[in-house]
Amino acid sequence: MSDVETSDRYRYFLPITTRWMDNDVYGHINNVTYYSYFDTVANHYLIHEGGLDIVNSPVIGLVVESRCTYRAPLAYPDRLRAGLRVDKLGNRSVTYGIGIFKEGEEQAAAHGYFVHVFVERQSRKAVAIPERLREALARISAA
Repeated sequence: MSDVETSDRYRYFLPITTRWMDNDVYGHINNVTYYSYFDTVANHYLIHEGGLDIVNSPVIGLVVESRCTYRAPLAYPDRLRAGLRVDKLGNRSVTYGIGIFKEGEEQAAAHGYFVHVFVERQSRKAVAIPERLREALARISAA
């Protein structure tokens, strides 16, 4: 993973509204909140671009690995945008690259990745990524 992540490396962006409760006692967005932003941008993409029905789909994605590197503090009421790309697309899993950018800035304040493994909702057994989701993921592939 690069030490510097810039917005030109991402294929999809979602505005993120910070909330008062995102700040911690040190006056910046708490580290765990960034993982919520990661989840938000990836799932927004899957729902709106890949057609994922989070209530009824027989196949869902479960996060099995994640990492975040923090480069600069952010705080409420900063306006943010989350950048998303696909770093690796497998048969049953996808690794997303995600960057969190303060509005108007090109260098990520935080960046990282997480891995979704797609499973059958009921059994939780790994299955192939459904074709519509695979096509959507391929559109934002960094490769």
